[in-house]
Amino acid sequence: MSTLLSVSVAVLAGLLMTRVFNLWRLPDVTAYLVAGVLIGPYFLGSMHIDGLGFVSGQAVSSLGLISEVALGFIAFSIGNEFRLEDLKATGRQAAVIGVFQALTATALVDAALFAVHVLLPETLSLAQVITLGAIATATAPAATLMVVRQYKAKGPLTSLLLPIVALDDAVGLVVFAVSFGIAKTLVSGTVDLVSILVNPVAEIAASLALGAVMGWLLTQLEKLFHSNTNRLNMTIAFVFLTVSLSMLEFRLGPVTVGFSSLLVCMMLGTVFCNLCPLSGDLMGAADKWTAPLFALFFVISGAELELDVFSDWAIVCVGAAYILFRSAGKYLGAYVSAREMKCAPQICKYLGITLLPQAGVSLGMCATAMQLGEQGNLIRNITLFSVLVYEMVGPLLTRQALTAAGDIKPMSEEVRNRRQTKLAQEKKRGI
Repeated sequence: MSTLLSVSVAVLAGLLMTRVFNLWRLPDVTAYLVAGVLIGPYFLGSMHIDGLGFVSGQAVSSLGLISEVALGFIAFSIGNEFRLEDLKATGRQAAVIGVFQALTATALVDAALFAVHVLLPETLSLAQVITLGAIATATAPAATLMVVRQYKAKGPLTSLLLPIVALDDAVGLVVFAVSFGIAKTLVSGTVDLVSILVNPVAEIAASLALGAVMGWLLTQLEKLFHSNTNRLNMTIAFVFLTVSLSMLEFRLGPVTVGFSSLLVCMMLGTVFCNLCPLSGDLMGAADKWTAPLFALFFVISGAELELDVFSDWAIVCVGAAYILFRSAGKYLGAYVSAREMKCAPQICKYLGITLLPQAGVSLGMCATAMQLGEQGNLIRNITLFSVLVYEMVGPLLTRQALTAAGDIKPMSEEVRNRRQTKLAQEKKRGI
């Protein structure tokens, strides 16, 4: 009962908060995150009334499976943006920009934090510098996708943005694996080339292969059903199955083969949308089904934010430097590479701003960084600090950038008054 009550309160709190935030024309994502903070352990949860809020971090973590499933559907939706006919026009641009902006963010964060390390070696070690630089590559696909969906963004910037966000996470996994391997070498004093070079390549290859196989199977099984309801059920079941399979991990000799659920589900969506002629209809139906799931995901994400990171001045200072130079790296990397790729001026100007949100992937990276022992605690807290800032500000900046680029159009009067129109029609029928 307590779990179901917490879930229902979370969704309702998120939805009601969107009405408040709508007064200031803020994105729903930000409203969900703030609702999560308010019902989290630092506010309503501190009253320790089961069901009213999340009374502890453990209570939030108990719903972690919901977050895994939601991220799977988010990745599946982004994978559906990789249609071959669209990639022929933007594929090369997305690849170059995606890699360059990610590496630029890493380079600037590494340089800035290395300066902090030189000045304050007792506060920030070289291993921590390298790890945080790698975490800087990651962009949150969930927040970006939610803003695009809410405002029905459509245009050149949006078409380029979603593939870049997907590629960004693949680049981030490679950079993090290599950087973290070097960091572990600095801490332990032993060199492990397998974990530095082989494991990340194996993870990406295995993830893409598993996603491709699952996408092909889904396309074949979808042909067995003629009912849209049954085909939708099949699609949802396959995303659940794919998320569960991506949690597997096994060893082949010295190599550890794991999977990235984001990459696996992105590949599932990519193969499905290119092989199944009716994938568009199914995705439209799935979007309606997943709406409350995504709302719950962001409320839980807000409840997970640890506000006590503000109490340590070292975390605040290093976190501020991390945020400043990561933002500069994302923007400059996107701007320079977009100009080199002859993109339109509005893409060059606004693309980098849309790449600022950071959450799920970076949190997974900092969880891995805890293997560094005590040094991992600072990495985790700085990442949590940056996620707190980025998740609150990032969706708003993304909306503003897409609006300035012309991809978000003002809401028409017809849509704005849709409810009143329907009420008037029903009233007329009653008469």
